[in-house]
Amino acid sequence: MTTPRFYLGTHKPGWLWNPAADFPLFVSRRALSACRTLHPATHAWALDSGGFTELSTFGTWRTRPTEYVEAVARYDREIGRLDWAAPQDWMCEPAIIHGGGPGGFPGTGLSVGEHQRRTVANFLELGELWAAESDRPSPFVPVLQGWTMGDYADCADMYEAAGVRLAEQRVVGLGSVCRRQNTVRIGAIVGMFAGELPVHGFGVKTQGLAVYGAQLTSADSLAWSLDARRSDPLPGHAHKSCSNCLEYASQWRADLLDQVDTASARPDFETKAA
Repeated sequence: MTTPRFYLGTHKPGWLWNPAADFPLFVSRRALSACRTLHPATHAWALDSGGFTELSTFGTWRTRPTEYVEAVARYDREIGRLDWAAPQDWMCEPAIIHGGGPGGFPGTGLSVGEHQRRTVANFLELGELWAAESDRPSPFVPVLQGWTMGDYADCADMYEAAGVRLAEQRVVGLGSVCRRQNTVRIGAIVGMFAGELPVHGFGVKTQGLAVYGAQLTSADSLAWSLDARRSDPLPGHAHKSCSNCLEYASQWRADLLDQVDTASARPDFETKAA
């Protein structure tokens, strides 16, 4: 087992061109769209499409695929070092489909199957649109969506039926996992594809990375910011909390990867992660 490539999530896009953030970052298009000026990146990064926020706010995608592709092409030109970009996928959490909850989500009112169909169709459309914007290979990666283990298998079949060879992709995102509470269930879903596909875990929890992180090709997490909000600032830091603090984020990342390394070195790791 190996340590996955870990992208630290941040809502501070300026870290992309800050040499002190010398590790891969995961940045949302929604955060980048607020930047008037972009600069060349000093390190690799991946782009989050901001899908959960858009679907939970509006119950549909309001950002047109052409608009999204134009934005990603600009980031690729002006920032550079973009490893890959998430598509405009459709999450399958019950709150997204049915609405409700503390945030008063409107809900899409669609089935899991329709969310999967739209996710696959969008990946194909973004790839077609990219050719009109850039001569470089398309940065968009497929994402498996679903809620049950059978759902994810069905979604993989949809991609294959559409001619997308998942095993040949740079990464294959595993969607609708970051807000799940059941680490064992997520681990079982990861185990379905580990070794066959280069799986990326979106928003994986700290405990989850320690349990099944070594089975992932890559993962991202913004959990450090919430952790900092609940903790005292680092010694010598004048701000109220370190929720936007690069030093705190860097230390949190190093501690997390140490945990993953320690867990994957256990003799019983493969049994516990299976």
